[in-house]
Amino acid sequence: MLQVALIYPEIPPNTGNIARTCAATNTHLHLVEPLGFEINDRQLKRAGIDYWEYVNVTVHANIASLRQASQGGRWVCFSAHSSDDFRKFEYQDGDWLLFGSESKGLPKEIIANNHAVCIPMEHSKVRSLNLSVSAALGLFEARRQLGI
Repeated sequence: MLQVALIYPEIPPNTGNIARTCAATNTHLHLVEPLGFEINDRQLKRAGIDYWEYVNVTVHANIASLRQASQGGRWVCFSAHSSDDFRKFEYQDGDWLLFGSESKGLPKEIIANNHAVCIPMEHSKVRSLNLSVSAALGLFEARRQLGI
């Protein structure tokens, strides 16, 4: 089973939209603190609409807690600093798809010690997509490859 993890998310509507995607795909969502919002934030709840009861969410106090929860699963880091196309990566059942904060991305030490992929940008002036779009693209590509 695939897992989605957001490391230090900052913008409530992005996290709410990702939660909605996770609800639609029955994917466990992990949030690593510190969060840029309260978990009961009105914007967070609004973006997730009335699907929150269908989302399995775990909030982790730190990266070590996430690492412990993910034992046995590979971390696949989505980063603009990778040159490996996310569509060419071979996903496996049990992969954890990691996405960083909107302003800073994933910490460099996490990227350096795990698999890292990027979503290619056609326009050289565009660094990245919205976090919720990136998470949806990554999750649905992994599901496509796994035949889910």
